[in-house]
Amino acid sequence: MAEFDYFVVFAEMRTGSNFLEANINAFEGITCHGEVFNPSFIGYPNRDKVLGVSQEDRDTNPNELLDRIKAADGLNGYRYFNSHDDRVFDTMLDDPRCAKVILTRNPVESYVSWKIAKATGQWKLTDVKRLREDTIEFSGPEFENHVAKIQAFQVRLMGRLQRSGQTAFYVDYEDLQDVDVMNGLAAFLGSNARLSALDKSLKKQNPSPMSDKVENFDEMGEALARLDRFNLNRTPNFEPRRGPSVPTFVSASMSPLLYLPIRSGPENAVTNWLAELDDVSPDDLISGFTQKSLRDWKRQHIGHRSFTVVRHPVARAHAAFCSKILQTGEGTYVGIRKTLSKQFKLKLPEDASQASYTPANHKTAFLGFLRFVKSNLGGQTAIRVDSHWATQANALQGFAEFVTPDLVLREDRLQDDLAILAAQIGKEVMPVIAETDRYSDQLAGMYDAEVETAVQEVYQRDYDAFGFGPYSS
Repeated sequence: MAEFDYFVVFAEMRTGSNFLEANINAFEGITCHGEVFNPSFIGYPNRDKVLGVSQEDRDTNPNELLDRIKAADGLNGYRYFNSHDDRVFDTMLDDPRCAKVILTRNPVESYVSWKIAKATGQWKLTDVKRLREDTIEFSGPEFENHVAKIQAFQVRLMGRLQRSGQTAFYVDYEDLQDVDVMNGLAAFLGSNARLSALDKSLKKQNPSPMSDKVENFDEMGEALARLDRFNLNRTPNFEPRRGPSVPTFVSASMSPLLYLPIRSGPENAVTNWLAELDDVSPDDLISGFTQKSLRDWKRQHIGHRSFTVVRHPVARAHAAFCSKILQTGEGTYVGIRKTLSKQFKLKLPEDASQASYTPANHKTAFLGFLRFVKSNLGGQTAIRVDSHWATQANALQGFAEFVTPDLVLREDRLQDDLAILAAQIGKEVMPVIAETDRYSDQLAGMYDAEVETAVQEVYQRDYDAFGFGPYSS
């Protein structure tokens, strides 16, 4: 057993982990100490200590208990559920000398078993004469939450194992009745010990058919049929994750307000409003933050408020196209423009202000740009995913790595939303917000259902995240 120093059984409630532990402990030289990192107790509900470590000591320093488990005679381990002490998760997942055993069960069965155990108060059965039986009522929302927690934890486990090049021994609830599988687990753990029969001290608590255990069985079937078990309706997201973009943040000159700009949004209108709020020039606003200087600013401005502004995806995509691709002046993306003209066959004018560039031409070019953005966000182009056309949902995720905005404002009601914000910091008079979209007239001249459909195909994630409906100029 030199390959591993200790082991962990990743499981959930009502997956058969007690039965698995009983059989693990039947192998000579292997000991499973129960749920040693359960926040409510240590090891088992009736224990005060595990390997000389009390619950209080464990809560103070969980690594001390890990060290005791590794140092104990033989091969020692424990059961770990998704609700257990997260402080040891990284340590054991990153340790290749920690053997990982992953126990799973049909989530419907584990959910029903959990509900019955809660109703009867019986979580373990050793004598069938003491069996307590009951029926339960299935709750669709409760079950979905149950499945979501299990899936999230399993995905987290799998991802960490993949990225560290480790593997685990997978056991399903049904496998627990196979002595050969149990002996295979012993071999995985590095033991030469083998069982001739399984431990019989624990009894299956609810052997009756599901229809006898669930009062609203037909309703349960209908609810399960409605679940998208294969996540078919998920909006695919291949965008690279964005950082918090702290250097782009802008604070008022004197007021405790911090603006987190989303590119191709109403940035100029908001920064001008911030300046007028303190009766200063836009040049007096504070920007170019580092994470350290932003922390200092927050500490110096008690009661500060941070905010961002989201724009309708149609208006935002159009603004990105006009400001970065259609035009050719300073700050535009001339290199990307050339690539789009050559590779994506966009017909872009030398001068968009010429009368020969009609609304129909503008619509055709914009639709071509949207086809590019769709491929770009899907990771199908060599061109970077630029912040001006990346999704707004992705931008907010990036912000949240360092600061979560107090308020997410909407461009179409910015005057009212900014008034609420100003009132929160004690302002009684505030400036009028200027025009927010300089390209709105061009957009109105060519917007139609075809444009709306094309934008939705690209930015469905933002429509879903922020509740946008069709664009209204």
